Amino acid sequence: MLTQDNLLIEKQYNNKIIKSKIIEVIEMIDTHIHADARTGEDFNEMYLSGIDVAVTCAYYPYKIDNDTILLNHLMRILNYDTKRADEHGIDLKVALGIHPTNTNVDGKLIYENLYKWIENKDIVAIGEIGLENLTEKEYEIFKKQLDIAQETKTNVIIHTPRKNKSAVLDEILKILPQHISPEYVVIDHINSNVVEKVIDTDYTLGLTVQPQKMDKLEAIDILDNYGFDKFLLNSDISNKPSDPLSVPKTIRELTRLGFNKKEINKIAFKNAEKFFNF
Repeated sequence: MLTQDNLLIEKQYNNKIIKSKIIEVIEMIDTHIHADARTGEDFNEMYLSGIDVAVTCAYYPYKIDNDTILLNHLMRILNYDTKRADEHGIDLKVALGIHPTNTNVDGKLIYENLYKWIENKDIVAIGEIGLENLTEKEYEIFKKQLDIAQETKTNVIIHTPRKNKSAVLDEILKILPQHISPEYVVIDHINSNVVEKVIDTDYTLGLTVQPQKMDKLEAIDILDNYGFDKFLLNSDISNKPSDPLSVPKTIRELTRLGFNKKEINKIAFKNAEKFFNF
């Protein structure tokens, strides 16, 4: 018999009534990872820690100037890494596009395939895209991908850099209203230094808990100060220092600190389900 507070269960065993505590499992979605850079062991740990779904984004860690090489990398994410994650219980959703680090390419071959992936519902977003060093080519490719997203009514995951974040974010905020509706946009890697710039906008905001970016206490402080409604939570695990369990660690810390369960569920999975239409 389950009690009203959902914390105790009564079971009959050898004609005895045994009362046991239930540990309530919170569904979790990691909204931004780079699965191609991680091992199966990471996926297994994420799954065992309560992550059911993750969104993997495009990022090629080396400078390339060839569309075909980049396309091969994106196809690997779509066709291979999804299977690797599934073997360990993770439902891996895919976002593809041209990361600002990879804007040395021409881009036309990628644009053609974006339309195909969107039509076939292979991807849940174009991403991650954005600006890094504010080069002319970055602006051109960023704007083109925003236009494709608006035309096809597709979500975008927008990168903000570690360095010069505030100035680059200012440029992004100038560009977005000219190319895409806010309902399709998540601006990622927001931290306490820039949150005031975007909290009153209509964009969804991503919090990245990752070594060298932001720890869980800073993320919790942002949620405490600005509420849970606008935010997604992610680990951004990649080839750089990362913690594949940063999302469950943050959720568990929110629980330990006594935050409202309904609010925790928003950042754990409900906001992501709504934004990505899972």
